[in-house]
Amino acid sequence: MTSSHSQPRISYFYDHDVGNYTYCAGHPMKPHRVRMAHNLVVNYGLYKKMSIVRPERATARRMTRFHTDEYIDFLQRVTPETADSFIVQQARFNVGEDCPIFDGLFEFCSISAGGSIGNARKLNSNECDIAINWAGGLHHAKRMEASGFCYVNDIVLAILELLRYHQRVLYIDIDIHHGDGVEEAFYTTDRVMTCSFHKHGEYFPGTGDIDDIGLDKGKYYAVNVPLRDGMNDEAYRDLFQTTISHIMGWYRPGAVVLQCGADSLAGDRLGCFNLSMRGHAACVEFMKSFNVPLLVVGGGGYTIRNVARAWTYETSILCGVQLDEQLPYNDYFEFYGPEYRLDVPANNMDNQNTPKYLGELKAKIIDHLRSMPHAPSAQMQDVPRDEDSDGEDEDDEARENADIRITERMRDARVVRDNELSDSEDE
Repeated sequence: MTSSHSQPRISYFYDHDVGNYTYCAGHPMKPHRVRMAHNLVVNYGLYKKMSIVRPERATARRMTRFHTDEYIDFLQRVTPETADSFIVQQARFNVGEDCPIFDGLFEFCSISAGGSIGNARKLNSNECDIAINWAGGLHHAKRMEASGFCYVNDIVLAILELLRYHQRVLYIDIDIHHGDGVEEAFYTTDRVMTCSFHKHGEYFPGTGDIDDIGLDKGKYYAVNVPLRDGMNDEAYRDLFQTTISHIMGWYRPGAVVLQCGADSLAGDRLGCFNLSMRGHAACVEFMKSFNVPLLVVGGGGYTIRNVARAWTYETSILCGVQLDEQLPYNDYFEFYGPEYRLDVPANNMDNQNTPKYLGELKAKIIDHLRSMPHAPSAQMQDVPRDEDSDGEDEDDEARENADIRITERMRDARVVRDNELSDSEDE
């Protein structure tokens, strides 16, 4: 349980350098959206309600708690200039069009993963009740494969850290895409329950059927909620709260990880749901109400002005602060026009999720949950030693990397391109 404080203690992890990286011209994933969200958070004054932390960047050694040595070594070594020397590895590790090689690739991954691991450590040491890393949430990355714009699975690494102190961890995913990388990592264990609400059918990654429920000891500990186009606030809220209430009652997790992919918002460049900003944030508010240690990460989201709005609003929900709908002046003010408001409204899209379909989904999910034993226990031993805790070389590496000043060539290569923050309709 979290502290009994009237307001939870919140740690907010942010590394300003995250906005320096660009996948490639025209790529829908734009790390700069995290900097845009942070700029709104600061200009709304939310930083006064949180402990702001610049995360220690994840080392290669820490990444290999989940990923293979060969894969992480490749991410460390490959650059746009040396890419032609790694043709075989690119095919082997699924690096290419969706997951391109770009300047600073490994550094970007170390920032994202370092924030989520740092979140987990803060929660484990009871230094906070809620920990936020909007640069995290890269849920498609596999053990030895990049996938869906994701290279290093910060969520899996954070959950592994949480499992050092908690018998059971619940992972919830409200990105429009199935959280396949996290589900796959924990598919055969009952110590992590995964629950993903996502568009299903002919849609990336094509997994997450309702009958995909886990294997072996993990049977019934994977919950998949496959949805159709046009999912709206009312239907989503009812389905989410019904499903999660049952899971929290049956599974009783010691900690929760919530992935807040913003591509489930109405009007997203790659999405097809119809959630408003407030409908999306209702999931965050509901999870906060359980008073269980909560790790909140970002994820997808490709209409970046709306991503920044949503994550700022959700930060305010976690802080218990009501924000003025009129946006404060900020470094990206012109990109929020013509409304200049903290709002992402739903549109007039039809909801193809009929009441009959949603009722059948709920009934089947609840039936699966009833097959699961109440709050499975794990044989808890002394907290295992942190693999990096006595590795002076690793600690030195992290400290040195935190102070690296990138070269002028690299800085020039990472500046925001003229079209990176385009306010066109598909951005």
